[in-house]
Amino acid sequence: MRLVTAPLLAVTVGLVLADSAIVTLALPEILHHLDASVGQVAWVLIAYNLVLGLGAVPAALAFRRADPRIFTAVGIAMFAGASAWCAFADSIEVLIVARCVQAVGGALALVGCLEQLVAERGERRGVGWWVTAGVIGTAVGPVAGGLLTQAISWQAIFVVQVPFAALAVPAALAVRAVPQQGPDRHRPAIRANLTLALLSAALTAALFLLVLLLVEGWGRSPATAALTVSVVPVAAIAARPLARLFRPPPEVEIAVGCFLVAGGLVGLAIPPSSNLLWSVAPQALVGLGLGLTVDQLTSRAMDLRLPRSEHAAWTIGARHVGVVLGLAVLTPVFTADLQDAQEPAQEAITSLVLDSPLMPQDKVSVAEALGGALVDQQGQVPELAPAFDRIDVAAGEQPALDQLERDLDDQLERAATRAFRDSFLIGAGLALAALLTLVPLGRRRSS
Repeated sequence: MRLVTAPLLAVTVGLVLADSAIVTLALPEILHHLDASVGQVAWVLIAYNLVLGLGAVPAALAFRRADPRIFTAVGIAMFAGASAWCAFADSIEVLIVARCVQAVGGALALVGCLEQLVAERGERRGVGWWVTAGVIGTAVGPVAGGLLTQAISWQAIFVVQVPFAALAVPAALAVRAVPQQGPDRHRPAIRANLTLALLSAALTAALFLLVLLLVEGWGRSPATAALTVSVVPVAAIAARPLARLFRPPPEVEIAVGCFLVAGGLVGLAIPPSSNLLWSVAPQALVGLGLGLTVDQLTSRAMDLRLPRSEHAAWTIGARHVGVVLGLAVLTPVFTADLQDAQEPAQEAITSLVLDSPLMPQDKVSVAEALGGALVDQQGQVPELAPAFDRIDVAAGEQPALDQLERDLDDQLERAATRAFRDSFLIGAGLALAALLTLVPLGRRRSS
């Protein structure tokens, strides 16, 4: 059992942090399957990150007075049970409540697994396992979620987590860790955690909004979107060797990272077309920026300080509250912009139908079918393919109908791209705001 204890605990850490974004690529399917609005489905992300962010520090404080084995095992078991509940949720409200319970278990598990890993592997190696597991989980979460959604369903995202978490429960009970002692009062690394929070808010634009644009706006499959957004974690991993090659001062490395994130988000705001290649370079900039900043900021926030679990909890809280900040700021903006884009898009659709070379009676049939589709899909980018499938025209008219469908899809893609522009630019502003937190720094001081 000892051989697999640390790997199982590390996998649990990865699962908990992956869940902060693992449903991102499943959100469009959840939106349709549970008949929810864009605002409601955003709460599937907001609820988990908010509870995890606010619950991490209280969990760390409670850990001081608990039996580490029971504490960690209870947290993992709660996370596993709530994951199963998420998979069987039959309404958006039930799913959101289950996600909240999942986050409570996740907060307990993250704090407990840190101390359990330290007990198993020693302080530096244990913390290293914990940090690495979290980075890997965060990086592969959206990709894994998209592939599972495409191959099976969005429920599979939660089902596959249950056996891994269940196996980690006896692993946690097998470790004899002692709650870490430290000063009763401690000061968190405020500046580093604030920078982390703002960068996490900016990352929300790069993942949450980009995924919705790819799947809902540009009509790409979840699997295609998953492979596309994998550019960010790949670039983030590549950033560390580059940093070691040039060895910039930590403040310079963080500042360059913030600029890269902001620049990448500006690039996502102004793509010339809906070709996926236009999103690759901006995503690479975002990934490089995150790779240059997250490790440095996490090191500053934790720095093996006592009490270790509480400084780690502040870091967890900062990152996930930052995600919530990004969702809270950006969701209403792009929802409103999407709503505002509908009227001119509908006018353009009407113009394209009238200008098409179809017979007059066929134009009427197309207008009626499209009108019903637009009414049924208010508040989201409409899917017109089902409406076209119901239109019956003469064989000679089919090429013109197919061309009209392509023209309408292009029009909707352009409208969707414009609707997301302001939100990406706000995300870039959040990355630059993170840069401002570095301005007062002269020499590095302990905090």
